Parts: sequence; C-alpha cells; structure tokens
Amino acid sequence: MSSTERQHAFGPGRTVAVIGAGISGVCAAAHLIKQGLQVTVFERSSISGGVWHYDERVTEDPPYPNNTPSRGDYPVSKPGEYAYATPPPEHDTTAGDVAANLECIQTATNLEVHFAPPSPCYAGLKNNIPTPVMVSSLGPWPEGTEPFVSQDHVEKYVQTLASTHGVNAVTSFHTRVDEIRKTADGTKWEIRSVALEKRVTGPRLAERTSNFDLVVVATGHYNMPRIPDTEGLKEWKERYPGRVIHSKQYRSPEPYRGRNILIIGAGVSANDICRESDGVAAKTYQSVRGGKFDLPASLAPESVVRVSEVARFEPRLSGNGDVAQQLQQLDDEAPIPGTVVLKDGQVLEDIHHVVLATGYITSYPFLPQLHSDDRPNAETGEDIVVAAEGDMAHNLHRDIFYINDPTLAFVGVPYHVATFSLFDFQAQAIARAFAGKARFPSREEMRRDYAKRVEEKGFGRDFHSLHARGGELEYVQGLVDWEWKQRYHEMKTRTIELFKWSKDPDASQEGGGQEQKSD
Repeated sequence: MSSTERQHAFGPGRTVAVIGAGISGVCAAAHLIKQGLQVTVFERSSISGGVWHYDERVTEDPPYPNNTPSRGDYPVSKPGEYAYATPPPEHDTTAGDVAANLECIQTATNLEVHFAPPSPCYAGLKNNIPTPVMVSSLGPWPEGTEPFVSQDHVEKYVQTLASTHGVNAVTSFHTRVDEIRKTADGTKWEIRSVALEKRVTGPRLAERTSNFDLVVVATGHYNMPRIPDTEGLKEWKERYPGRVIHSKQYRSPEPYRGRNILIIGAGVSANDICRESDGVAAKTYQSVRGGKFDLPASLAPESVVRVSEVARFEPRLSGNGDVAQQLQQLDDEAPIPGTVVLKDGQVLEDIHHVVLATGYITSYPFLPQLHSDDRPNAETGEDIVVAAEGDMAHNLHRDIFYINDPTLAFVGVPYHVATFSLFDFQAQAIARAFAGKARFPSREEMRRDYAKRVEEKGFGRDFHSLHARGGELEYVQGLVDWEWKQRYHEMKTRTIELFKWSKDPDASQEGGGQEQKSD
C-alpha cells in the first residue's frame, strides 16, 4: 500500500470490523465509535467479556500434539459451506416431542461449544494486576472495588464498558469470523463469517459476507492450546482422555480431591492451579523447564513438589498387555497405570491426573494468507505474521499495524503488561489513525523500526514482552509521542494555511485583502 493509498484509506465515516469482544475489542470499538467511524464487532460467543467470561462447559480436546498455528482452536469452514442455512428452518420434526426437544437442546449445547470454544476462565480466577492499574480510560471501576477481585467483577466491568459506550449495540454475537481477505480490487477487506442462529427448530449455521474499509483483530492470546510433542503423551491421552487435559479446560480443583496430580508449566495458570489444589489434592507435582519467565517456586504453596521437565510418559501394561482390557478395569479412584520419566532421571508413579499448563499458540486462523506453518521465525520475510513456531506476531508496526497494509491492526499483542490500560492506549492510537488524525511513517521507516527491534530483542515470545523495567511506560510514551507529533504537524499546517496571506502577497491579493503597512 502506497502512501497515497494510505492517505485515502483513513478518515471519519470509514467502516471498521472489530474481531472479538473481550477487553481489547471493547476498547477498540468504543474509541473507534468516538472518532466517528462505523463499527461492527464480531463475537463468536453469546456475550462480551472475553477471557473473563466464565462458562462451566469446556472446550473440546485439541489434537495431541497441537503445534500448527494456522489450525486455530476451531475448524474453519470452507467458502460456501454454510451459504445456505444448515439445517433449513422449515425442517421441524421435533414439535411436541419432549425427548427430541431435549436431544435438540443437547445438540445445540454441543454445537455451541464446537462453534465457539469457551474461554479458559476458571471459577476461582482473579486478576493478578491491581484494579487501579488495570483500568480503561473508558470508565473507572465501581467505587470501593478491591485491588484483587474474582472474575465475575472483572467480567461485569468489561460488560459495563461495552454497554455504556454502545459497543453491544454494534456487536454481532454468536458470529464467528472464518476468513478475512482483500477484495479483488484491493480497496476493502472481505469478511466471511458464520452465524450460529438459535431457533425453535434447533440451531443452524448461516454464512455471511460483508466488506469493510478497515479491520481490527482483538482476539487475545488465550485461544489455541499449545500441546507439546512429548514422547508418550499422545498415547496417555488416547487411553485415558479424561485424565489428561490442557489448563484451558480446567474449571476447579474438585476432580483432584484426594488424588495425585502433575501440573506441567510454571506460568500464571500453572501457579493458580497449584494454589487451588493445595489442601484438595493428595499430592501435587509441578514440572518446570526453567524458562526465562517461569514464576519462582516461592509463589506456589509449600505442599507443591517442583520437579524437572518431563522426558516421556510410559505405559505400564498388565498381564498380557491388552490395552482395551486395562482401560475397562481402570476405575475412577485408580491412578493412571504408567510412569512419568523426568529429564533428570526421576520417575513419578501413581499419577491420577495430568494438567498441561503449557501456554497458547499465536494464531489467527481467519487470516490464512498471513500464516506459514513451514517457515520458521527467521524466514518469515515481509508478509507473514505468524510463523511455524507460533510464538509471536511478525511485521507489525508498534505491535499494532500490519506494515504491508496498515488498514489491518491488532490490539493486545504485547505480553507482561497492565493489560486493560495498555490495550486501551493501543485502541486510542488505532482509532485516531483510522480516523485520519495520525499520519503513518513511510513503509521504509516502519520496516527500519521493526528490523531494529528484531536486532535488539530477537525472535520469539520475548519480542513482545514489556517485562523489562520501564518497558511498558516507554512503549506507551512512544504511542503518545507519535500521536502528538502528528497533532503538532496538523496544527502547524493549519496555522500556515490560516496565515498564508501574511507570507504570500499573491495569496492575499487573490483573497481580496490588502497588504498591511507599518509606520
């Protein structure tokens, strides 16, 4: 996209699609609306709130292993697959049939989970950033809110912002975006979405296509579970599917009461599950790799036993080694018949449950042209956003604007930040840019800035981390400086135009004025 094309792409009244109605999407939509843009939000679930919306239902099992970023956390439909409502509304064969209606309700529930996988929010989730810091400029927390609150308070805060600022009014709920591509003439973005329509006759899926001038991706980090390709893990999952889960499927520690559990990971989710399992599980092991961002053992309860990284999962077959017979004999109270071999040689036995708190993969399955599952980070070139590792977003200016085409923007890419506050700053920057009030640097300048960051930080998840002291403040200051720099140039240009007569005698004559003389 040339500088001239960019200049004409932005301005008041442009149409904008926002993908996602979590805090990032709500902030983006609200600020875009304030700047006079025509906004449509696509949200695949039934409600705003994003990761903070609690749903006791859990997502379906991902593949084991799960390391292909373009796959996402849902099966993307093919163009035209739901061009006609499926099933057609006139096929009502369940009227008056109680059993059939109950089956229909169950079918609707299963379809809804399949269509829009629930978030990883668990019953005991709390914010780990104080509410006075984790706040949007769109509105304060209710008076008297404690620094750390349960998920329902956070969810209500996000939903209040969405309602107050007109975001809910422009949101298409139960609508999943399956593909975003440029139109044939390259002037707009074509969005192919699928809507889950609930009717008396049962749920149905319907495909819709619409065009937008601008797009904001606000789908968050916590969608596609990362399942490591650890030896024997796939076999354990196949044989004992209910005993091995990803932390996205965790809801409470109750299933682990009186049992031995192995939690793999050392991030926030792993630490929370360790904490919640304290006094519930018989014994809790936490397997860690010793990564840069591992939380220290001191944050976990004393009852948690920290062990090294898992090398492999081994089965322990009985008698004749008949797996089918062994599966039938495994009751709820029995541990998994196998051992976990760690990389330091230690062997864990009598494990009842395994929870993989192994993080998430960066994935935008609705942008397949910006994915490459074959090219590593170092070979992405200038077009790819997500490479084979799925641990960062490439080719974004200030972690927001797609350099090749800044009419595509992302909110919420940075890690280790005061989430709500930072995402709000990003949303304000996008809104002003899309409204034509902030001028972009040239593509060459954006490329130089991006290359400099790569040289300084390298590839991988750390590229987006603002964990370093002062990192977040520096980032926000950069956004503010960029916006005010543009405002300064706008004011300067207007001032020059306003007083052009004083510098250009010809202009003053054309305007019918007379040159002033001093005594």
